[in-house]
Amino acid sequence: MIAVRSLLLNFVFFVGGFFLALLILPCLFLTRRAMQWGLTLWATSVMKALRVVAGLSWEIRGLENIPDRPCIFACKHQSAWETGIFYLLVNDPAYILKKELLSVPFFGWYVAKSGAIAIDRKAGASALKLMIKGAQERLARGQNVIIFPEGTRSAPGKSGTYHPGIAALYKGVDAPIVPVALNSGLFWQRRSFLKRPGCIVLEFLPPIAPGQDRKAFMKALQGAIEDTSNRLAIEGRAKYPHALEQDANEAQDEKPDVTSEV
Repeated sequence: MIAVRSLLLNFVFFVGGFFLALLILPCLFLTRRAMQWGLTLWATSVMKALRVVAGLSWEIRGLENIPDRPCIFACKHQSAWETGIFYLLVNDPAYILKKELLSVPFFGWYVAKSGAIAIDRKAGASALKLMIKGAQERLARGQNVIIFPEGTRSAPGKSGTYHPGIAALYKGVDAPIVPVALNSGLFWQRRSFLKRPGCIVLEFLPPIAPGQDRKAFMKALQGAIEDTSNRLAIEGRAKYPHALEQDANEAQDEKPDVTSEV
C-alpha cells in the first residue's frame, strides 16, 4: 500500500508540479515578493499532496522560539521536505544553496528570483565572504536566512559534519541563530521512492544570541540540533512502526546537496 501511494504521489508531484511551475512562471517577471508568493503556493501544494496522497502530515513545535526580527535558521537536513516547508513557516525565507541548483529549469530560476544565496563550492574562502555579505543584505531587507549546517542529508540518528559556514555566519552577521531539529528522514529517506505515512515533527529551539566564541557556539548548536533530532527520531519510531529503521550502512560521504564548504 505504501508503494502504491508513493507511486501516485510521484505522479502528482512531477506532473502536477510541471503545470504549477508554468502557472507561477509570470512571477519570474514581476517583483521578488511575487516570486515568494509563487513558491509559497508551490510548497503549500506539495504539503497538501503529501498529506492527502501519502498520508504524511507535519507538526511544528517551539514557535515561541522564533525571534520577532529577521534571523538565521540552522536546520537539520534529512529529506527534501525541509527544503520547502520554511515557505510556510517563516516570513520571506532565503535559502543558502549551491550555485549549481540555479541552473535547474524552473526551480533554479524561481529560487534565484526569490533571493536565495547561491554559493560556489570551488571558491573557497571567497565563498564564505560572499555568503556573509548575502546574508547581511537579506536580513537587512527583512528576509530570514535558512542554512543546512551539515551541507547534505543525513539519516535519522546520525550526525554529519557541521561545516565552517555556519560559524562564519554567526561571527560575521549580527543576528540570532535558531537551531531547528526534525525527524523527516523517518518518512522521506534520501533518494527514496517510498514516502511513509506518519507525522513529521519539526522543532524550533531557543535562539543562540551573538557573542559566544566559535568553539562554544558550534558545540551549543550541534548539541541542540542533534540531541533534539535524536529524541524526535526515537519518538517517531515508537509511534510509527513502519518508520525508517536505523541503517548502519547509510552512506554519509556522498556529494553534498548544499555546499560542503559552508
